[in-house]
Amino acid sequence: MMHCTMDDLVAVRDGEGSVWARRHVEECGTCRGEMDALYQRVAQLKALPALRPPRDRWQGVRDVIVAERSRQRRRWMRAGLALAAALAGLMVVRPMMQHPALADELAQAKLHSAQLEDSLQLYDADGRVMSGVEADLTARLEDQIAALDGQLAQADERAAREAQLVDLWRQRVDLMQQLVQVRVTRATYLGL
Repeated sequence: MMHCTMDDLVAVRDGEGSVWARRHVEECGTCRGEMDALYQRVAQLKALPALRPPRDRWQGVRDVIVAERSRQRRRWMRAGLALAAALAGLMVVRPMMQHPALADELAQAKLHSAQLEDSLQLYDADGRVMSGVEADLTARLEDQIAALDGQLAQADERAAREAQLVDLWRQRVDLMQQLVQVRVTRATYLGL
């Protein structure tokens, strides 16, 4: 004897079953038992509580996600800066072994530049409001630093004179100090 499939039983339950399936369910005890079990499963599923997070917790969840993204961004930024400094140091210091005094000055300038970059990370520029004048000054300083970084990259490629590299790194430190000063002054002025 052929029994109803689950699709046939669901169709009968929904009132859309074929004549054969409806008659078979009425006559066959096995299929009638399956139909009863199907009704019980549906009732049990409907009795399950709705799992919805409380509305008042969304702010906390969002804050955790934003904080984690910010931590990851800072982590990647620090790793990138450290890698860039290490590569720049390797490319510049190796040829300067002939002039230890210039090599020391260059190492000090690079260290000072790295320290200034770390201090800039403390003042989150994206999270603070700044005036148009401050934004313009910050953008100009960042553009000058970027241009100077390009010159440093080209100087490394050309195996420039040690004195020229030291001078470029000193200029970079001066620009970084100005940028730190703009951000620190703004942060203390706003009382942050």
